Amino acid sequence: MGYEELVEKRKVLLADMDQDAAEAKCGLEETRKLYHVAIHTREILDDLDQQFKEKTRLTDEDIAFLFIAVGLQVMRQYLLTRFPKIMDDKTAAKRTPGHLEEHSDRHHRLYNPSLAEIITNPVPFDAMVGADGALKGGGKMGHRVTAIGHDPLLGLIFGTANIATSTLTTSSLASYHIYTNAQNVDYFRSKARTELVIGKTINKALYERYEGKAIVAASLAKEIIHLHSDLYTKNSLPLPVIPVLNSELAGRLGSYGLHMANVLAVGKQAAGAALINFLIATAHRLYGGNLQGREAKCYEVRTRKIVSYSDAIATGSNLVATAVTRDIRLLDIGGFAVTVYRLITDRKFIRSVKEEFIFGQYFDMVRGEERR
Repeated sequence: MGYEELVEKRKVLLADMDQDAAEAKCGLEETRKLYHVAIHTREILDDLDQQFKEKTRLTDEDIAFLFIAVGLQVMRQYLLTRFPKIMDDKTAAKRTPGHLEEHSDRHHRLYNPSLAEIITNPVPFDAMVGADGALKGGGKMGHRVTAIGHDPLLGLIFGTANIATSTLTTSSLASYHIYTNAQNVDYFRSKARTELVIGKTINKALYERYEGKAIVAASLAKEIIHLHSDLYTKNSLPLPVIPVLNSELAGRLGSYGLHMANVLAVGKQAAGAALINFLIATAHRLYGGNLQGREAKCYEVRTRKIVSYSDAIATGSNLVATAVTRDIRLLDIGGFAVTVYRLITDRKFIRSVKEEFIFGQYFDMVRGEERR
């Protein structure tokens, strides 16, 4: 081997040694960094936790959104979605749009009352004279449970058919012809066939000419008006379908306050609260601009804090106001349910973002990447 070859080999060996030394030095530096991170993990995590708190703390602008949200929720509670005032049957009927003064005077043709008779007579499923036990089992709600024409859902079918055929169908799906006696009071005259009650109504709607179609249309309109007039009375209306499945259960639920008036009121409260939450959250997100990555998620935490805090404040004030005034109509049950839901789901979201923020940055440090 010549001198020149030895020199070249020496250069290669020295270069390899330099590279190995550089890699060893780099590895040593990484080891030192990992060691530093490892022994200071507690302090680093505490620092990152504090950073997260600072990034998700509500600003003055956020506080403004919070007060607007609380104001809107309070206005909704007392102006838009409080529980309705309960009226007696006659007062409710008079206040119902489309209500007419009615009197019983049925010139009976089996399953085929005239249009004028349908318009001027009360609904046949309010008859109780001569029921002879056919309407038993409704508890305190009485015939509102056992006469299926009062069902908020099935009544649109059976109640309409009853009006169109001058009959009454019970929650057990037995039907009766309703007549008017000498004292102008509706009463149970004889049994009818439920399949004919429905079949005759379908025939009027589909196959008869103008009068048949007008009878069904008028019957449906009268059914809707009647349901509306009964809705905010003392016994209100039962929950849909339950009377057919178990009339006694429907009656018990109604006596506990689980009837349509209260269910609709609570539904309006919940829908109103959720709508305000959506509008506030959307406005706050738009105000934040086009953020990306962890900054966007931290901003979302602030948005959710605004919504949760506003719901909690509004619900707390509502409970206090209800307790002080002892007016149960002020109670915002739907809003309370939305508040509980938001507190649970938003807390879960915030915890998830916090974990991602802290441990994401911690692992960036372990990998030697810059903290973002």
